[in-house]
Amino acid sequence: MRRIAIAVIAPIALVTFAAMVWLWPHSDDTVTDHAGAAQISSDVISVDRTECPEELPDEVNGCGTAVVRVTDGAEQGQDIEVPLPNGPGAPEIAEGDHVVLIQTANPDGKAYAVIDHQRSSELWLLAAAFVLSVIAFGRWRGLAALAGLAVTFGVLVYFVVPAILAGEPPLLVAIVASSAIMLTVLYLTHGFGLATTVAVLGTLVSLSLTGLLSAVAVSALHLTGFTDDLSTSLGLTHGVNMQGLLLAGIVIGSLGVLDDVTVTQSVTVSELARANPTYGFRQLYGAASRVGRSHIASVINTIILAYAGSSLPLLILIVANNGSFGGVVTDQIIAQEIVRSAVATLGLIAAVPVTTALAALSSSRTTVSAE
Repeated sequence: MRRIAIAVIAPIALVTFAAMVWLWPHSDDTVTDHAGAAQISSDVISVDRTECPEELPDEVNGCGTAVVRVTDGAEQGQDIEVPLPNGPGAPEIAEGDHVVLIQTANPDGKAYAVIDHQRSSELWLLAAAFVLSVIAFGRWRGLAALAGLAVTFGVLVYFVVPAILAGEPPLLVAIVASSAIMLTVLYLTHGFGLATTVAVLGTLVSLSLTGLLSAVAVSALHLTGFTDDLSTSLGLTHGVNMQGLLLAGIVIGSLGVLDDVTVTQSVTVSELARANPTYGFRQLYGAASRVGRSHIASVINTIILAYAGSSLPLLILIVANNGSFGGVVTDQIIAQEIVRSAVATLGLIAAVPVTTALAALSSSRTTVSAE
């Protein structure tokens, strides 16, 4: 069984590596002429508030100016006077705050404005707490999980995003990246065992089915991927295929949940076979399937809530502007999230019997060989 598994995994790994080399973007491919305004880190030295001549519609800091001291870049150490920020989402600033400036050009020279707070220190503290907690609980397995997380971020940041910006097909990039993440992270986190190999095969089959179903659903529902100002700006400015990007997001988003389900099913079958070596294929498959049904029942609710939480502001806005339930559900934004949830769920449902059958077959054959 190990030889059969290696014979299947090795070609997949070679094809994935070759595809990554072929799709890997060159440095010149991702260079664009649409760079945003320069952002500068600064500290608020003083705040001078004045009475507003008229009431502001979205007042946050009131009228007046602030003096900030630049802490990085060519203008480090300079003091700059900027207007107090106001409007929806404007940061509320006070003396001593660490803020981010934006620099723009106008006919009178350079203009500066405060656009956000700096959060690097707080984020580093949160990241340190996260890492220490994972290592304290998981020990070496937790350290391996963190290494797998680093690999995932590396693939997404250095391969997926640059390749899509370079004009490569987003769905193809997502499939190759998901295969690379799956092969690397699963073996790195769970070791080079037969159970891990079975989980990899189950994930690959389910992920392929998820990609196929997502392509059919997006085409049948005529989803374009253009749902808000951000997606419109991305499509028009950088020429990204937004429908392909939607499919890529569904595939990559499904991978994380598929890993959980396939590894759980594979390990469950292995433990059942170890606990009762007399179990054959049918007994192993039946017992592990009952575990899988309970797992799927809870994961489905997790998927729906995750997508609903990420799009809650848009959901509220659509419901407020459209009192009809049918109009809300068929709106492209909501339909897009429904497709994400439904396709991911179908992929998960397929993952349980596929992975359980592969694991039961390998475990029963391994037990017979051992006897």
